[in-house]
Amino acid sequence: MIKLFRSKLALALSLMIIVFIIGVIGYKYVASYTWVEAIYMTIITVTTVGFSEVRPLDESAQIFTIFLIVSSVFIFGFAISVVSEYVLSRNSLQLLKKKRVKNTISSLNNHIVVCGYGRNGQQAAQKLKAYHKPFVVIEKDKEIIEANEEEVLFVEGDVNDDEALLEAGIDRAQYLVMALPDDALNLFVVLSARQMNKNLFIISRASQATSVKKLRFAGADKVIMPDKIGGDHMASLVVMPDLITFMDQLSIEGESTTNLEEVEIEDFKDQVNCQSIRDLDLRSQTGCTIIGYIKPDGQYIINPEPELELEPKGKVIVLGRPEQIQRLNQMFHIEQLKTDEI
Repeated sequence: MIKLFRSKLALALSLMIIVFIIGVIGYKYVASYTWVEAIYMTIITVTTVGFSEVRPLDESAQIFTIFLIVSSVFIFGFAISVVSEYVLSRNSLQLLKKKRVKNTISSLNNHIVVCGYGRNGQQAAQKLKAYHKPFVVIEKDKEIIEANEEEVLFVEGDVNDDEALLEAGIDRAQYLVMALPDDALNLFVVLSARQMNKNLFIISRASQATSVKKLRFAGADKVIMPDKIGGDHMASLVVMPDLITFMDQLSIEGESTTNLEEVEIEDFKDQVNCQSIRDLDLRSQTGCTIIGYIKPDGQYIINPEPELELEPKGKVIVLGRPEQIQRLNQMFHIEQLKTDEI
């Protein structure tokens, strides 16, 4: 539709230029005006401003002027109608797009709300997209929204405003990611969000070490300091460079580069007898190795024993090459199960 309007606009502009050229050439040769006089006469004629002629016109020049006025009125009217239609239709398309986004957000449950689309917010969004997790971003910068609205569900507004949080579905969300650089603002939003949804799992960014305890006290379940993580990582590259470089190779970015996978025991139940890690026998079936186990109460067990008894709501952490992880997902239909949950 926009392409059609642009073609109409180009046609109107072309017709206006043609009329202008015909007018200049006509007054030059029909009325014997100079080029400057012809340009002046053409402009005051097609714009119908009512100025007097440069010099008296003979009968042929008057007939030409009548033709020029009539044709320019129709062409300028066509151009104005095209521009008006384009502006009104563009506004209508924007309204329809916003309504569609609002309806999509209203249909979400157990989704993730990301506050802020800066560097940390964009990284969080990329990871969530790679894992096909539904999420909504609250952002007040209209330019950022317009540049990324085709890929991300945005709510335009200030995170300080409870209406923006409710529009993002904070009362139905499962996670909240606070990615703003302002600790005071993060603290305020954490307090508001916790009041709106008692079961919400809140992950907040902190810029200052003194803000960590305050954010946790306000209701944040996890507090991340990006600067501290970056500094620790750089120092570790000095202390144990080979180990850290190896850890960097363990990617969890996307479908074709994943080396690590988190799988709930429920995903295996209908397909294998999974009383213990030995029963799963993932090594021989997929090539993947179980390097960790998370108990239902949240306790982490590194390198669990084969005899470890598996509990219904527990999870296993699996390590493997991308093709092995893919074989694991295909064999146990894990990707399909995750998609169904979304």
